Amino acid sequence: MNLLYIIWLVPRNLVIGFLKLYRKLISPLYGDVCRYYPSCSAYGLGQIQQRGVLVGAVYTVGRIVRCNPWSQGGVDEVKAGFGFFQVSEKGYVVPKKG
Repeated sequence: MNLLYIIWLVPRNLVIGFLKLYRKLISPLYGDVCRYYPSCSAYGLGQIQQRGVLVGAVYTVGRIVRCNPWSQGGVDEVKAGFGFFQVSEKGYVVPKKG
């Protein structure tokens, strides 16, 4: 069963790796331009970690649409998800132990 969870998490962890690479290489070039806290890329990373690629992408696109020059901005935290997975220290999603 654990092997199935690991296979199920491969696409999610690939997208997480891409977002982490984006945050390290490209995001610093733009500076602090997001009107929300956390930044849109951090929000997207958190949503995908908590909810998976498809649902997390929907939430992230909605956030990017809301983040515009006419927006008030503010704090938009990622709510903790529930499930059989946890986020490791390096930011990747792994099956819960126990």
